[in-house]
Amino acid sequence: MRGAIYHEFNGPIAVEDLPDPAVPRDGAVIEIRASGLCRSDLFAYHGHDPTQALPHVPGHELAGVVAEVGPDTARWSTGDRVTAPFCCGCGACEQCHTGNEQICDNYFQPGFTHWGSFARYCAIAHADTNLAAMPADLSFKHGSILGCRLITAYRALIERARLGAGEWLCVHGCGGLGLCMVMIGAAVGAQVVAVDIDEQALALASAAGAAATVTVDPDNARATVGAVRDLTGGGAHVSVDALGNAEVAANSVRGLRKQGRHIQAGLLSARATALPMATVVAKELEVIGTKGMSARQYPALMDLIARSGMDLSLLVSRTMTLDDLPAAFETMADFAANGVAVVTEF
Repeated sequence: MRGAIYHEFNGPIAVEDLPDPAVPRDGAVIEIRASGLCRSDLFAYHGHDPTQALPHVPGHELAGVVAEVGPDTARWSTGDRVTAPFCCGCGACEQCHTGNEQICDNYFQPGFTHWGSFARYCAIAHADTNLAAMPADLSFKHGSILGCRLITAYRALIERARLGAGEWLCVHGCGGLGLCMVMIGAAVGAQVVAVDIDEQALALASAAGAAATVTVDPDNARATVGAVRDLTGGGAHVSVDALGNAEVAANSVRGLRKQGRHIQAGLLSARATALPMATVVAKELEVIGTKGMSARQYPALMDLIARSGMDLSLLVSRTMTLDDLPAAFETMADFAANGVAVVTEF
């Protein structure tokens, strides 16, 4: 198969002929039809994930067709249209038995712990636990972006932060993940404030359902926090760092009202992140982590997309070939593009 691979962290990314993956006994091999490029791929490329071995094929937002199933796979057949979450479970541990496959004690992650989806084929173990069916009217390019950004946004806001209709949601960072947060918040009736340094990103956030926007002044963080508090009448009920930045995370906390909930969704490096804990204590704030969503919860997300008329085309900025991927990594590192780039030709 053709696949994008790097042999050292921060090294060249090349498209090469690679061996096809073997099908796991309880898994499936997916013929990839679309794979989204995510900042988490860049996080891994820089060597921040200790679970990742080299050489490595990145990619964890996937959609495709089942090409082969193992002898112990019961729910899936060749030709099924499927996607999968970026963090998969073993199906047998305590976490999986309680419906929390995303924090499985024996988790695996395509594109991180194993070779990923920037290739013609990708193997997914424990397929009965980890694959999710795609509706016939959902395109592969839109189905691919469910697997990280949309599922992370859905679980973060609905299940972890308990966001309700009429509450104020502040989204810091309006890249792919942030835009998904805006869309999910608007879909459930929250009032969304989008915060970013880039006007084009804020325009996309407005189109996605943001009720108000705040342009960040990089030299005056207090002004950003003050603007959020003014717009929300004293602070957001829920605020999220969708970028993964220490200063952004701190501003998210500072922009909350009393008993508000901060969600950390953007990945941070291993360096310590100083949150204003005195503010957390004084306002009785909640600081909540979130890590994807299990495949069994996909139907609820699919239902919300259908009921709300969510326009997933707003998230996809461009499609590209596998040969375009190395340059796309560089563009992502420079924050030179908005929305989500999706590989659709392999």
